[in-house]
Amino acid sequence: MRVAHLLRKYNPSEWGGTESAVLQLARALKTQGVESVVYAPSIPANGHDADPFADAGFRVKRFRASIPMWGISDERRNEMIAVGGNVISFDLARTLLCERGVDVIHSHAQGRLGAIGSMVARARRVPFVVSIHGGAYDLPAVTRAHLARAATGGWDWGKPIGLMLGARNLIAKSDAILTLNPKEAALIRKRHPDLKVYSESHGIATNDFTGDCRAQALAAFPEIGDRPVLLVLGRIDPTKNQDWLVAETAELVRRHPDVLIILAGACTNREYGKSLELRIARGGFHQNILVAGPLPSGDPRLVGLLQLSRALVLPSTSETFGLVILEAWAAGTPVVSSRTSGATGLIDEGRNGLLFDLESPGTFHRAVDLVLANPEVALAMGLAGRQKAVKEYDTAVCAGKMRNLYEQLVEEKNALRHNSGR
Repeated sequence: MRVAHLLRKYNPSEWGGTESAVLQLARALKTQGVESVVYAPSIPANGHDADPFADAGFRVKRFRASIPMWGISDERRNEMIAVGGNVISFDLARTLLCERGVDVIHSHAQGRLGAIGSMVARARRVPFVVSIHGGAYDLPAVTRAHLARAATGGWDWGKPIGLMLGARNLIAKSDAILTLNPKEAALIRKRHPDLKVYSESHGIATNDFTGDCRAQALAAFPEIGDRPVLLVLGRIDPTKNQDWLVAETAELVRRHPDVLIILAGACTNREYGKSLELRIARGGFHQNILVAGPLPSGDPRLVGLLQLSRALVLPSTSETFGLVILEAWAAGTPVVSSRTSGATGLIDEGRNGLLFDLESPGTFHRAVDLVLANPEVALAMGLAGRQKAVKEYDTAVCAGKMRNLYEQLVEEKNALRHNSGR
């Protein structure tokens, strides 16, 4: 079986959760006899960046794509590409149509790119699967407002093309819709009761986090020393809400003077990143907050940071799943997260992590107090998290389910083609 995975964005220097999830899936599918080819928009040549997909043995086919907006700056355009701009391509359809031996087109992009994938799948008479990574209906109002602001300020000449492609009806035209949590799945089923909607979690290769990489992390970030570390892993972006944590740093330091908060992730919103750095400087928090920058998937420094941390902290306003939660658990680290739909669907509070309310900072501080003041409790939660990750979310388990779904859809499509040919 051969599957074409369609990504809205793949820039190794701006690695994100979707890219991690698809790479993990492709690696696991390979062990199940499923060949994967990755389609992604072209990026500027940069010989210094690694290519995790190519390094793992997968073909990456680049196609020309752009944000169809007039009247915006290059910086704004790059920001929109990074966080959810409705990208369009005029050569993707031709490239996908010419790809030989494709049995399934699996889009990890919605909008216009997803619609192009759907159109090609219909033309080739193969199943079209769409994974909703960032949320379709399960989005808090603040996240919807942020995404809406990102799309303003210019004239979107791609709208008529999107209408012709049927981008707004992408879900309705899919053979299967994969979501990351039951809440999103229920919302989609309510609007599309006749469609096949599955709540299929991301998976990770849990064994990738077992080797001791703490020495690599300490060598890369000597500021750690023997200080208690709270790791915040995710792109620097308003949705990830790092500024909320910076605002709580004064109280955090008052309670735990030696604490070190490490912000690891690519900056996908330059304006927000500059504001965050200014806020750190104005608060005098350079001794307690370290901005580590982006770390590639599987990087020993990243694995080491997870292993060294007393907890992974997620102050996000929206997480429909939260792959980093699984990564922390695989490293034996507990999670302290805001009450997003993804986190509440994963965390068994008090057993493998703790939840807090963004509107009530006291709940956050009490959770951090618990993991920092009680190492044995934190260790027990981390071990419980690892047990859950291995049992329920290892890629071997998830890939088997995905292959079965692909096979079912291919059989149904072949049967339909056979019956229509009579």
